[in-house]
Amino acid sequence: MSVINNKDGYEILEKLWKVRLFEENTSRLYKEGILPGFVHLSLGQEACAVGACHVLNTNDFITSTHRGHGHCIAKGADLKKMMAELYGKVTGYSKGRGGSMHIADVSVGVLGANGIVGQSAALAIGVALSLQNKKLKNIVLAFFGEGASGSGPVHEAMNIAALWKLPVIFFCETNKYAELSPYDVHVPIKDISKRALGYGFKGVTIDGSNLLSVLSEVNHAVELARNGGGPTLIEAKTTRWHGHYEGDPQKYKTENELDQKNWEDPIQKFESYLINEEILTKKDILNV
Repeated sequence: MSVINNKDGYEILEKLWKVRLFEENTSRLYKEGILPGFVHLSLGQEACAVGACHVLNTNDFITSTHRGHGHCIAKGADLKKMMAELYGKVTGYSKGRGGSMHIADVSVGVLGANGIVGQSAALAIGVALSLQNKKLKNIVLAFFGEGASGSGPVHEAMNIAALWKLPVIFFCETNKYAELSPYDVHVPIKDISKRALGYGFKGVTIDGSNLLSVLSEVNHAVELARNGGGPTLIEAKTTRWHGHYEGDPQKYKTENELDQKNWEDPIQKFESYLINEEILTKKDILNV
């Protein structure tokens, strides 16, 4: 039996493609010299953002990172305002002054992308404490990467969240590189999720390219947090198709990693699932 229905299938697939096309278009505009400033793209990581945010309610919150376009879109941010911000226009989310790394929309629960590595976790526990004190059922999900997982703010946030059983989910997108540094250069353990053991709460590692795995684990974590059970650390192993920033020559990657034929596509994976489970037809998918 499938875990999602026809309506979910359409909604999720539409969000996946919104993220993909926004990022591809951003990449093209930057390479053509039309778009100013730095951009950090999440191509290849779409299932993480969309899967995690699909489980959340509108009045739940997320905190994001410098690679936050996908998170913002998945949570419901306005694409036109986002692109206007990237262009530095006054019609953008931060009136064109914040750029790619500072997009926020509290009305849909996006508390902000953040250019400071690891700060998404610290911001999340502050919001979570406020929600807890007000006896509200809203929760917070903090996105960060494995590079941030070794930072002081992330460890401090997890420690406080465990002590006070805060309604927060720590969602680590392990995309194999922290800027230009491979995983094994800066992380001494196989799985980031093991770090949760030191704080006394659940940690789990999943395939971040499998949207169903993301849905399932985030759903468990949401139920736990919403009912006073405290935090969960979810590590989603994924792949960052492009460089750390757009224009990055990626000399630190192997030829196999740079070859698009070897890229695992989370959208194709999800579409295959929808067709195989007869949730959507090929024709339906073409019309999304």
